[in-house]
Amino acid sequence: MGSVNRSLITAARRFPLRTTGLLLAVLAFLVPLSAAPSSADPRPVRGSSAGHVPIRGSAYMGMGVLTHDGWSGTPGGTRGTLTEGVDVASYQGSVAWSTLWGNGVKWAYSKATEGTDYRNPSFTQQYGGSYDIGMVRGAYHFATPDTGSGAAQADYFVDHGGGWSADGKTLPGALDMEWNPYGDACYGKTQSGLVSWIRNFLNRYKARTGRDAVIYTATSWWSQCTGNYSGFAATNPLWIARYASDAGTLPAGWSHYTMWQYTSTGRTVGDHDAFRGAPTDLRALATG
Repeated sequence: MGSVNRSLITAARRFPLRTTGLLLAVLAFLVPLSAAPSSADPRPVRGSSAGHVPIRGSAYMGMGVLTHDGWSGTPGGTRGTLTEGVDVASYQGSVAWSTLWGNGVKWAYSKATEGTDYRNPSFTQQYGGSYDIGMVRGAYHFATPDTGSGAAQADYFVDHGGGWSADGKTLPGALDMEWNPYGDACYGKTQSGLVSWIRNFLNRYKARTGRDAVIYTATSWWSQCTGNYSGFAATNPLWIARYASDAGTLPAGWSHYTMWQYTSTGRTVGDHDAFRGAPTDLRALATG
């Protein structure tokens, strides 16, 4: 409880009952504010049991992973050849790409769109800045299958930054499929209905760009909401989200991941990711 609240209590002891009632009412309002999350973490708070729901457009990659899967270890051990990357969204604002580049980050994904009506206001600086510093970059779309068809969202994504070019430095777009931060975990769809929605998005994206989109997901969400569907593994690279010492069990069909989001502690510099391979392999994926 802050000094303002203590002062109100002291004042309440000095004034008549009617005034005391007023002061206590003000105190009741301020106490919850004093318990609010620290502004040190600029990211929106995910929905909680108290009924708090983030505003539309504020979702970001990995928003529900800690809530549902938690943290179960520190990345380490023998992981083979990996190339460090980050993913960013609007809450990071303008990113210091030169600092990240100096720290060994070689690739980045920036959130471009959500649904069919949200565009990341920091996308231009993030997407262009990572490219200019020398990174291989890509864009991702946060899917909201309850607000529009897969094809419509793929079109919106491609039209607002999610396209692809064969310049050797642009990765295929990524489809972020995870827990719904605004409501039902599976967006009110059946498992087969959600698989159909994802297929609809992927087919339209491929028709528009000539590339198969990357699928970002967590194994637990994929199992819950698609019935652990294996049909996309032959064509779409997997970006697995798991905050642990290893990537763990992958969704059905995929024998390996292409990217791994291994921690969400970056806050102002983005979540940290690893590409499975050397920088030359990363550029090969970008080239297609």
